[in-house]
Amino acid sequence: MTAARRDTLGYVLATVSFLIWGSIGVLVRSTDMPASALIVARMSIAAAVVALLFARAPMLAELRDRRVLRLLVVMGAFSAATLLLFFLALRLTDVAIAMFLLFTGPVYVALLAPRLLGQRPDPVVYPAVGLALAGMAVMLLPGLLGAHRLSTAGVLCGLATGVTYTGYAITTKTLTRTTRSVTIALSEMVLDTVILLPLAVWQVHATGYRPGLEDLWIVLVLALVCTAAPYVMFVESIRRIRVEHASVLGYLEPVSAPLYALLLLGETAAAATVAGGALIVAAGVLVVVFGAPQGELGDVVPT
Repeated sequence: MTAARRDTLGYVLATVSFLIWGSIGVLVRSTDMPASALIVARMSIAAAVVALLFARAPMLAELRDRRVLRLLVVMGAFSAATLLLFFLALRLTDVAIAMFLLFTGPVYVALLAPRLLGQRPDPVVYPAVGLALAGMAVMLLPGLLGAHRLSTAGVLCGLATGVTYTGYAITTKTLTRTTRSVTIALSEMVLDTVILLPLAVWQVHATGYRPGLEDLWIVLVLALVCTAAPYVMFVESIRRIRVEHASVLGYLEPVSAPLYALLLLGETAAAATVAGGALIVAAGVLVVVFGAPQGELGDVVPT
């Protein structure tokens, strides 16, 4: 039996996806659109673009498979739940706490993915996750120490985001064994839109929000640049590499956010942000350079 080969393209796709997603925070801060409405707008536009480019007979055939359809619905529910719970955590507790709890997800993925996906555990993942989590703690330390809104409901929502993210990541990995990346990504966008649409309508009505021209441009950038392409790229990366490795690389998203804040808003990163970011980058290097290849998973590579 030949040794499994490291898939460099998979790591590149994951890294690029997370670096693009790091810009979302800066863009969101530039609009007053309610969060749920912003998610629905970007997901629906991105879904329309991906469908226009890729909705062909093979995709429709995959969607007619009942097992695939059930898994897609489960994946979409986990995705929408993660977005909604994170939004609630931000509303109910401090941003630093919500961010830190969201990024406990890769810890659960590292512990559960090998058992649930039939892989041997990769020993490198555990120190990498520890480094990345420590980096997040250092980055968010000022906010964590100065937290004022420490509500039980907020903390529970934050903890739940880590759990739902884990469900999303493992379900997506399972789907990639038999289903094309574009089918999975498009289904996630559509399901996020459908599930969150009632909340978006209610929020827009309750706040009396009316979109301006700048808001529309931000929605278009979020949809076309930060959603359509990166979602497909991320799912393809999960197909090619271990989901635990992709989750560790996910810590690059908050690392890149201060760079966008510096470039677009002129905000200088604090020393703690730089130190924490260095730890997270080290964690990413650890899994990319020393992590075990995907191995014998019995994956069916879609054509």
